[in-house]
Amino acid sequence: MEERKIQLPLDEETILSLKAGDSVLLTGTMITGRDAAHQRLFETIQNHQKLPIKLEGEVIYYVGPAPSKPGVPVGSAGPTSSYRMDKVAPILMEHGLKGMIGKGNRSKEVIDSMKKNKCVYFAAIGGLGAMISKSILNSEVLCYEDLGTEAIHRFWVKDFPAIVVIDSEGNNLYEIEQAKFREAE
Repeated sequence: MEERKIQLPLDEETILSLKAGDSVLLTGTMITGRDAAHQRLFETIQNHQKLPIKLEGEVIYYVGPAPSKPGVPVGSAGPTSSYRMDKVAPILMEHGLKGMIGKGNRSKEVIDSMKKNKCVYFAAIGGLGAMISKSILNSEVLCYEDLGTEAIHRFWVKDFPAIVVIDSEGNNLYEIEQAKFREAE
């Protein structure tokens, strides 16, 4: 299967063209965030305060990169389990988030919000954090610096490897492939 080269940030035409199962190489900028950062974003929205970052058109990578060694922007940067962000993801999509990168399946509420808000979910391969980090050219802390590696960063990436797991129509690669397996039995 050929890998599609995708430019970030995502535009609606690209989002709509991506289909579950597509293998992609992402180039451009993305933001990062894990549990603690998501909780802070959630509380900011609930308190009707201004978010410290703009979410419109952004792709968020669920990662807390390992500290960097001299001369490299980040250490190992493998994905974390996405389900831990499911409570907050629909709210972030309502505020303009267009893509998420992590590992594992998503809840029905997240998938429904993805369809409504024209969003896509990519999987990065767990266990390949050192390899993935080679596609990260630069990193900058945007907010929540006190969270250390779990602060929200901006990554500049080139050919970041991922797979479209859930597309903007709600097609879910995990379900599609499991159904094929059951049929084969």
